Amino acid sequence: MSGAWTPADIGDLTGRTAVVTGPTLGGLGFHTALELARHGARVVLAGRTPDKLGAAAEAIAAEVRGATTEALVVDLSDLASVRAAGAAATRFGPLHLLVNNAGIMAPPLRRTTDGLESQMATNHFGPFLLTGLLLEQLAVSGDGRVVTLSSQMHRVARSAPVGDPRASRRYSRWHVYGQTKLANLLFTFELDRRLRAAGIPVRALAAHPGLAGTHLAVNGQLGTTSGLRAAVLDRAVKLVSQSAEGGAAPTLMAAAADLPGATYVGPSGPGEASGPPRVVGSARLARDEVAQRRLWETSEETVGLSWPQPRG
Repeated sequence: MSGAWTPADIGDLTGRTAVVTGPTLGGLGFHTALELARHGARVVLAGRTPDKLGAAAEAIAAEVRGATTEALVVDLSDLASVRAAGAAATRFGPLHLLVNNAGIMAPPLRRTTDGLESQMATNHFGPFLLTGLLLEQLAVSGDGRVVTLSSQMHRVARSAPVGDPRASRRYSRWHVYGQTKLANLLFTFELDRRLRAAGIPVRALAAHPGLAGTHLAVNGQLGTTSGLRAAVLDRAVKLVSQSAEGGAAPTLMAAAADLPGATYVGPSGPGEASGPPRVVGSARLARDEVAQRRLWETSEETVGLSWPQPRG
């Protein structure tokens, strides 16, 4: 590859179907979905709120003439909702790409209906289950790819989240957020190894957006993106961040460039905060194969699904 990779390098995606979680208007998922649609993909917008999915679809249609989008309602913090979405997704047929983009950042402590801390549920266990449920459709395409969003915050995690996820423990919102982002990498590397061992034609990659100006931090801190406090914090975040469009570029490179499985993509600028995307490294803990395996086994037990199965 000569020069910096840009979304113009994506190529023609006509005939390919991509699922993108968390496509809220203006966010990383939206810009990911928009570019995939711009290059001809049929894009399944997967999120909790039908009205927000509709707004994203309308914005994509206004930007990309003839864009094909579908909606899939799923609440990743609710395992029953994820199972229902997995069943509903069969109508889309073969899938070529799953982008595990949706996530929450540093909210106050909340337990889900499954007894899980909300960040781990939304950022890891929900995507783990959804990926497992969609795996056969990804495999049937003959060239499937799973891209999961991590963060530079994975580097702050002092330990892997491999204990009982329903156990009570002291809650530090930023520490747990870092652990969820570490979990995204542990999951990606273990998934890719298991896919290769099982002979399944799907690759697993990860990406991080650097410092991107989205509503994620504001919503996590305040529980809303409305009001004066939210507006002030949102403006402060955007002043020191690259655009959400720029933040989506690493995801798009991981989704479309000719890269092997277990590749991690992030911005190329100082501190990986911004700039054109490139292949980047991760913290040593993310490459700990014991931690990868233990998290996988814990996750299978937590969501009630053992996968992948070797192909016959």
